[in-house]
Amino acid sequence: MSAAKAVRAALALGLTVPMLTACFEEPSPLDAVRDFLVGWQSGDYAAAARRADGDPATVRRALEDVGVQLDAASFRFSLKGVKRDGENAKAEYHAEVDLGENNPLWEYDSTLPLRMVGGSWKIHWSPSVIHPELHAGERFAVDVEPQARQPILDRAGESLQDETIRYVAGVYPNKIEDKSALCAELSRVTGFAEDRLLSRILSSPPQAFVPLATFGGKTFAQVKDKLTAIKGITITTDSIPVAPKSPKDIVGRVAAITPEAEQQLGGPQRAGDTVGRDGLQKAYQDQLTGSTETRVVILNTAGKQVKELKAWPGRANTSVRTTIDSSLQAAADSAVATSQRVALVALQASTGEIRAISTQGMHQQKDALAGKYPAGTTFSIIATDALLKNGFDPKQKVPCSADRSVGGARFEQAGYSGGVVTPTFSSDFARGCVTALASLARRVSGDAVAASASKFGIGSAWELPLGTFSGSVPIPASDAATAKIIAGQSVRVNPLTMALVAGAVKSGTWRPPVLVTSPSSPDPTAEVAPAAPPAPIPLDPTAVEQIRTLMRAGVASGTARAAAAPGEPVYGVAAGIGYVVKKQRRDLSWFVGWQGDVAVAVLAESTDAAAASAVAGRFFRGAAQKNL
Repeated sequence: MSAAKAVRAALALGLTVPMLTACFEEPSPLDAVRDFLVGWQSGDYAAAARRADGDPATVRRALEDVGVQLDAASFRFSLKGVKRDGENAKAEYHAEVDLGENNPLWEYDSTLPLRMVGGSWKIHWSPSVIHPELHAGERFAVDVEPQARQPILDRAGESLQDETIRYVAGVYPNKIEDKSALCAELSRVTGFAEDRLLSRILSSPPQAFVPLATFGGKTFAQVKDKLTAIKGITITTDSIPVAPKSPKDIVGRVAAITPEAEQQLGGPQRAGDTVGRDGLQKAYQDQLTGSTETRVVILNTAGKQVKELKAWPGRANTSVRTTIDSSLQAAADSAVATSQRVALVALQASTGEIRAISTQGMHQQKDALAGKYPAGTTFSIIATDALLKNGFDPKQKVPCSADRSVGGARFEQAGYSGGVVTPTFSSDFARGCVTALASLARRVSGDAVAASASKFGIGSAWELPLGTFSGSVPIPASDAATAKIIAGQSVRVNPLTMALVAGAVKSGTWRPPVLVTSPSSPDPTAEVAPAAPPAPIPLDPTAVEQIRTLMRAGVASGTARAAAAPGEPVYGVAAGIGYVVKKQRRDLSWFVGWQGDVAVAVLAESTDAAAASAVAGRFFRGAAQKNL
């Protein structure tokens, strides 16, 4: 084969060879170098061994053992140059060894000595062919030092996890007679790949404890007898803070590495590592775990370290600090405890920082932060902003009736059978009169309502580390469509969306939500900085003051009366709305409001329109009892 063909063959297999200044006549030392490195790189150790002058079985086994000792995912070589001196030659090459997922890339330079044997060029075999520091009777090993998982913290720096005991099954390699048999038995019990278990053992220092599988208490109880029956297995325990406190769905759960988790993370991982299954534990997996401290070392026949070839300190891990206020969270948990299906979000009005997320029968992330529910007449907050900007006077009388048709769309005021009364709009707002609100569709354009919704953050592209939904308002094409928007029937929101609306009225400025204050990004390796959150949006001061007055009446004399609590005045609006999901009717109750600097939105699944207000009232009273 010519030098040009050898270069093309090497490139086809990923072995890069520089352009040489001269072509070798056949036979060429380049052929031997190419076949040896390509065979080693591709795992065809027999082909590589045929190009060496040592015993083929010895060379083949030595090359194969290198991959096992390093637990390497792959080798890649590039030829730096070949120099010939008569019947001797020397090839310099660069090696890149992938030590596996979440581990570093080890790079080094080495030399292949060559000589003519029987008219053919051969690699002059010795262990230093593999690495210049490797000598007869020595072997590689990878020494790793995993870092303990860091906690997720509340705003005061207290952990949002309780400690839990985990059980680690591992081995001391120098105490195992038949490593393959042990790995086969452990594989049957745990489901981990037998070859992966064996590689972990063979790549570790013989005297070191090598964790192979980690279990929580429930799983360990199921496999304990089978594990302890495996000769050579040692069981150790440790305690780590991973059991989530409230809000559990937000904090997230942590699991020991399983065969499935290895596939999920792109493995291989090392036993003893932990993986976040959901919530912030999953979103901040890399920050909470960092990366393992890794050292490539050379051991002698006694298993003692004779040289450290390379060390990587690993990426430091860090805790994740949230905005959750544990005292407010406890008050929220207590408030929702007596309801069947309810979600509550509380945040600091002046900052947008989320202080509590609590649910009963609902999911704290999927429902409270990312749910898509009709807003009902709580959307009157936003509709009123649009009306006021159009010159509407809240003192104007607007009839409230049991039912009303607007543009062909029919609206009903639940529980109202008193014919037609003509209160002021302020009274309609406080009582959540859907027929009165819908009748105002001709007093304001759909575009104006959509513009006000945008100023209150509806549809904003905010960024939280967990999936959220910022709300949606359809584009109206008729008076009927506008009426459905004003009545909150076609609008979709969730408790987080509406808590931000309440906070905006209280503070006079809409602010994007904040859940995590550090670190700044869930991805520490991202080359592009995360998008900046949307800027705060100042609201019209005159309109805001009028809406505050309306919301105070909602608690003082309207349908939100159940939210009243001692201390500072409570402001709010309540709503009840029924809608159809998958051909089944669902009835919802809303409360949106605030006390002091704490804005709250409560969504309850109930036919009682005041159910959510009652939850809010319990929350405000509970918060006061905790001196908040």
